[in-house]
Amino acid sequence: MDVQDLTVAQVMSRTLVAVEPDESPLMAWEIMRRAGVHHLPVVDRRGCLRGVLTREDLTARWSGGPAEQSGARVHPLLAERRCPHTTLDARLADAAESMICAGVDAIPVLGESNRLVGMVTATDVLRAVAGRIIQEEPPELMTGMFRLVPVLPWDQGE
Repeated sequence: MDVQDLTVAQVMSRTLVAVEPDESPLMAWEIMRRAGVHHLPVVDRRGCLRGVLTREDLTARWSGGPAEQSGARVHPLLAERRCPHTTLDARLADAAESMICAGVDAIPVLGESNRLVGMVTATDVLRAVAGRIIQEEPPELMTGMFRLVPVLPWDQGE
């Protein structure tokens, strides 16, 4: 298959780790680190996209220690940038062009009602160019929502 004929649905990453807008930068960083991802979609409780955080977004705005970062929220980090997106039936070439124009290396894929259904990353585009595409579609598109809950150390003196 010619790479020019590929659609976003054929190459996108389908299983994602995401956070809600009121999550802390500290928790967002830890989720990214544990999941081994460089892009973290921010979605509301309905699964609607609010933006995409990158490791660079978090490190550029990092100030103070863990206590300050655990009290802050990620939604203010999204306000300064627009978030280009694409759809399942879009051509991969058009999604790649949107990524280039926006200066990003990942673009969210939205389904009905602005719901996040996947992400096209630079790695996905490279896999497509190399001909390493999985021809079988999974039975459903899944967005994984994970939440880590910090546990404070137990104070043995109490």
